[in-house]
Formats: sequence, structure tokens, C-alpha cells
Amino acid sequence: MDKNFFPKKPRHRSYWSAASSFVIALLAWWIVSRTSGLPAFILPSPSQVWTRFLRALADGSLLLNTAVTLEEVLLGLLAGTIFASALGYLLAKSRLFERILSPYLVATQAIPIVAVAPLLVIWFGPGMFSKVLICGLIVFFPVLVNTVVGVRAVPRALHDLMGSLRATRWQTLRHLELPAALPILLGGLRIGAALSVIGAVVGELVGANHGLGFLVNVGRGQYDTALVFVAVFTLILLALVLYGIVALAEKKLLAWQDSLGR
Repeated sequence: MDKNFFPKKPRHRSYWSAASSFVIALLAWWIVSRTSGLPAFILPSPSQVWTRFLRALADGSLLLNTAVTLEEVLLGLLAGTIFASALGYLLAKSRLFERILSPYLVATQAIPIVAVAPLLVIWFGPGMFSKVLICGLIVFFPVLVNTVVGVRAVPRALHDLMGSLRATRWQTLRHLELPAALPILLGGLRIGAALSVIGAVVGELVGANHGLGFLVNVGRGQYDTALVFVAVFTLILLALVLYGIVALAEKKLLAWQDSLGR
């Protein structure tokens, strides 16, 4: 049966659904804040959070701290992806290497990053390096696993074909393994893009003088809950933007799959 037999849902419907759910959630938040009798330092109203957002935007504190967190996230995501991809390729090509390192890699995932973050801040200081390191560590494992799975998912027959063409290892990697494993690799990168924000904020909550996690600590210490909401919503927006960028890159890089499916 032709895959185009069933009509696709218009894209604008999904946009309207997302907008409607956002409006409903905002309305529910406003009703609860008005009827619950809770003070603003416990549950501020949407208008109070919006006013605090405009203040933070006007005095430059929001942009400054967002830029710091974004820099940490991008550096951590880049470093974690590079090292995870390189190590994942080695693990995929060597069963012995995998048997040696796998127990240690799995053991590192059993330790919560929240427990490790204070140690890293103590060892490497409260500067940017410790935040980038925490961010890279939280990105590392999902990208590593997807790299191993993606490389090993390449059919053996295609490897034999490249061998019959006398392709070098670099040519096999460039023209076969990387394109074939790219969908799974980008899936891991999507997960890593969302997790990278968590890693940066965890490091900032432990110890930092700048960043959105620092704003959360400031708002909590001053009972400025509206500021905490502003920082949290900005973090959500950062994660959504990064996820969307990876999804867009995935769509562009895998456009050849759609042409093959026609």
C-alpha cells in the first residue's frame, strides 16, 4: 500500500495543539495562584513572574547568566559528544576493548551526577571548567551507547562490499559506517542536548558566581520565587532550542533517506 494513501495531518494543527495546551496550563496556574491563598514567595502568579522576567531582562542579569550557562552547555555537549563518539567507535570495533571497559562505564552511571558534582567542583574549582566537565559527563553515556549501537547496526554484507572494493578503513568509516549509523548517533545527540542543560545547572547549583543555576540559588536565598521561575523557564527554553537545533540538523543530514524512500 502506498505510504501516501493516508493523508497527513496539517502541521498547523500540531502548533495549535501545543499553543492550546500552553494557554490551558497558564490559565490553571493563574487560577491556583489566585484561589489557593498561597503567598507570592511560595507560588507567584504568572503576571508576577512576567514582571520579574522583565526586570531581570532590563538589568542585564538574565542575559548575562543565560550566556554563561549556554557557553557551559555548548562546550560540555561538544566535548562529551567528541569523546563519546571516539570511544564508542573503538568499543564497537573491538569486543575485547568493550569487555574491559564496559563494567567501569556502567559503574559510572550508577553514581548520581549530583553526588559527583561537589567533588568535581572541589577538585577543579568553581570556575567554568568544572561545569563543562559535569556537563560532558552527563552527555557522555547516551552518546556512547548510541554510537556503539549505530556502528554495529551496519550490515555485514556492506562491509564485505567495501572490502571487495579495496576501501581503506577511513573510506569505510566515511562512506559506509558514518552515514549508516548517523540516524542512531543523532538520536543519542538529541538526548545529550537535553541532558547537557541539567549537567550545567547541577554544577552551578553546587558552586558558581554566574549562570542560571546561580540565579536559582539567589532567588531561593532571597525568597524571590518569581526569579526562580524565570530561571527555570529560561532553562526549559534553552533545552528546547538545543533539542530543536539537533532535530533540524537531523532532518537536513538525513534528507537522503526520504529521497531513497520515494
